[in-house]
Amino acid sequence: MEIWRSLAEVPDGLGRTAVTIGNFDGVHLGHQHVVRRAREVADACGLLTLVAVTFDPHPIAVLRPEHAPMTLTPIDQRAELLAAAGAGAMLVVPFDRDVANWTPTEFCDRVLVAGLGAQAVVVGANFRFGHKAAGDVFALRELGATRGFTAEGIALDGGPQVWSSTYVRTCLAAGDVEGAAEALGRAYSVTGTVVRGDQRGRDLGFPTANVPTAADTATPADGVYAGWLRRADTGESFPAAISVGTNPTFDGVRGRRVEAYVLDRDDLDLYDVRVEISFTARLRGMLRFDSVDALVETMHDDVRRTREILGA
Repeated sequence: MEIWRSLAEVPDGLGRTAVTIGNFDGVHLGHQHVVRRAREVADACGLLTLVAVTFDPHPIAVLRPEHAPMTLTPIDQRAELLAAAGAGAMLVVPFDRDVANWTPTEFCDRVLVAGLGAQAVVVGANFRFGHKAAGDVFALRELGATRGFTAEGIALDGGPQVWSSTYVRTCLAAGDVEGAAEALGRAYSVTGTVVRGDQRGRDLGFPTANVPTAADTATPADGVYAGWLRRADTGESFPAAISVGTNPTFDGVRGRRVEAYVLDRDDLDLYDVRVEISFTARLRGMLRFDSVDALVETMHDDVRRTREILGA
């Protein structure tokens, strides 16, 4: 997939396109439905290029930074997921106060008409755009009627809970990784490069891969999970017991972190390797133990339950 990180990067001679627009954070099942429908419309119109338009940073991070949501999918992962759903290119609009002040007409003319040569636009039924979210699907259709493109709003998916990025974040905050997976259509995961930790897990017989995550990245609630670790360099996946939190038994020395113990493997050299850690099920909350022996006993039980859940 081609990624254009500003309107200036959109190539000349692109021709007419189909376009879908949204934050697409998480690329949950509702997002996927919209993109698949946009792909159908593009094919029906004989349009080769379907462009997914998204924004970075999230508009709320600019307009109300104190309420900025945690990120579910960084831009590169978002591109991979949108491509899997049917998009052929992604335009990332750098969102700032200037863009926030564009009227719906300005957004339409700058992005859809002059920027992408849109012939068909497909969005979610709750889509809003332009200064103070003044534009909606009806306004988009009216603008399209005078600018040579059609516009379609797709009903929201899910039930009784509509799938949304907010819903996924709520699930993760509660440690409900299975609920998040139901909305996403896949297990939630975080990615990062393995760094050296304090080696305490190795001393206890459970060497872990320590993966720092960005402060604005959503992670499940503190606790222990069954899941998988996948190496980005080889594509190999390994069953893992995963700890998220501050390690209260040892006074949370290094702050909040994600650590994955690959079952039955102490021979993997993962330092400086980029990995993806996905969460399948929650085993328990984060506990403070009175002794190292009690901690180790519980870790053995965590591994046993992880093996059962994953069939490993």
